[in-house]
Amino acid sequence: MSLENVDNNEEKFYTNAVNYWSEIPATIDGMLGGFGFISQTDIKGSKMLLNQLFNSKDPPEKHYALDCGAGIGRISKFLLTETFEKVDMVEQNEDFLQQAKQYLGPKVDKIGNFYPEGLQNFQPETGKYDVIWIQWVLGHLTNADLIQFLISCGKGLKKNGVIVIKENVTSSDEIEKDEQDSSITRPLRHYHTIFQKAKLECYRQLKQQNFPKGLFPVYMFILRPSGDILNEMSHENNLVKLENVHDNCKKDNVICETIIQHDSDLKDKNATSSDIVEFKNSTNNDENKINIESLLKFDDSMKTSLDNQ
Repeated sequence: MSLENVDNNEEKFYTNAVNYWSEIPATIDGMLGGFGFISQTDIKGSKMLLNQLFNSKDPPEKHYALDCGAGIGRISKFLLTETFEKVDMVEQNEDFLQQAKQYLGPKVDKIGNFYPEGLQNFQPETGKYDVIWIQWVLGHLTNADLIQFLISCGKGLKKNGVIVIKENVTSSDEIEKDEQDSSITRPLRHYHTIFQKAKLECYRQLKQQNFPKGLFPVYMFILRPSGDILNEMSHENNLVKLENVHDNCKKDNVICETIIQHDSDLKDKNATSSDIVEFKNSTNNDENKINIESLLKFDDSMKTSLDNQ
């Protein structure tokens, strides 16, 4: 199967996968297609990768991770909650997420959000995650949806954040399709093409060791946004911060006409602080003054950021 043919019959491709997983038991063996016995080896390899990552130059922080295609929470339980303060889980099968709340045990307290959604429709919150972990699920996405999903994941990262992908790859240079679970297995070459289209740089690539013979080779990729996407993300994050300040002012019942104009001007890269100084001085509410101070302070850094782009 060629790279271009993966997107054919998209609706059937997704529907068949949903139907397949609806019949799978919410157990480790079910999540791993009857190979539950490899779980410990898999987690050991993933921990080794994370250790290398956190010992590298400019590592991510350990505050928030996202588990994509989380199933009943195997990776969240044995890997991500062991490392991160908080973890979100996204999984399209709601029964799996319900089982996860039991399966995780006391570690469920470290789960921030359960998102019952397919990755083809999911967009991570901008600038939220230190690590986005994606394992054994990308074979259920068409190429077009995979590229868009990875782009949105790049925007979901915090400073120094990374995307970790762990997936089967074919031994040949061809895509192989599994009609039973409606998934595809891509070769390494295709993954690198997709990473490039998603404006991601492959920071590290490592092969999982000690899996049984007869299984697909499994590779782990650490991805970081390329320089171009980082500039776009910086600009978008600055605008998000501005919108947050604007929303806080509205919540405090501040008269916001000047701030709304200020918001528009910033987006046109022509903003100054002078147009809101008079407004700042005109209010006697201390809390409102704090919000205006925040906006004034943000103005200078925002203008600098925009001027440099």
